[in-house]
Amino acid sequence: MKTQLEEIQPDNDSSFHIMVNPRLNDFFFWHFHPEFELVFIDGASGTRHVGEHISRYEDSDLVFIGSNIPHLNFDYGVKTDYEKTVLHIHPKFLKEAFYNTPELSSIHQLFEKSRYGIAFGSEAKKLVGERMKKLHLLPKFEQFLEILQLFQILANVSDTELLHNQPVENQHNRKEEERLKSIYQFIDDNFQRKIEIEEVAELSRLSKPAFCRYFKKMTRLTFTEFLGHYRINQAKKMLRLDKNVTETCFECGFESLSYFNRTFKKVTGENPMSFKKRYQ
Repeated sequence: MKTQLEEIQPDNDSSFHIMVNPRLNDFFFWHFHPEFELVFIDGASGTRHVGEHISRYEDSDLVFIGSNIPHLNFDYGVKTDYEKTVLHIHPKFLKEAFYNTPELSSIHQLFEKSRYGIAFGSEAKKLVGERMKKLHLLPKFEQFLEILQLFQILANVSDTELLHNQPVENQHNRKEEERLKSIYQFIDDNFQRKIEIEEVAELSRLSKPAFCRYFKKMTRLTFTEFLGHYRINQAKKMLRLDKNVTETCFECGFESLSYFNRTFKKVTGENPMSFKKRYQ
């Protein structure tokens, strides 16, 4: 788990990248990418965390996310059997055509609104969800036409919710990306020991208060929250490899078994032993 710039490789000879049922429910993946993202998840209830917006969705969710908006994987913490389709669209998709083709005006407006993050209601999910599940089965050209049709439908449904009151600004310029990468690498290298916030602030060349404000602004999490999620994700990996709970606790940087158990349950909804048994 790293909050990071996700590098997405489009499919060969395509403006799109389609992922079918990527299983990330055990991983806290707070990330962003230049590509637009349309995601449909069915058979699950979970957390919708896009930019500064946090809410619950029930049974299914359909969301369109603009370029470089940080978001959490929609299946995080889901324990039911679910289906998920994620469509990534190249940031330059139809860029010139939008301005020169009147027939695409409504789709263009939809892409502009995606800068706010858009959640769709039951009507859109019914019209679009099942068709999204079958996208990967189509040849490339038919896939292109189908995606245009899906966006045309979404551009004209009325049951929508903008997730922010104003467009989400991209905080991740090149300088910030490099600074965040160095912080993530430091955590990756040192999570097994006690980490003081002052250490990471010094690495970032910021005072402790300035670093705390900066980190919360960039990730929407406090440093302590982020580090806790990171360690729990590492603990999950160890438990799935049949490490015992006590060994896992201390190897992941927790100073007491009771605190590890509380944090694990808070993050995952179950205690470490239950998680271990479920994967055994």
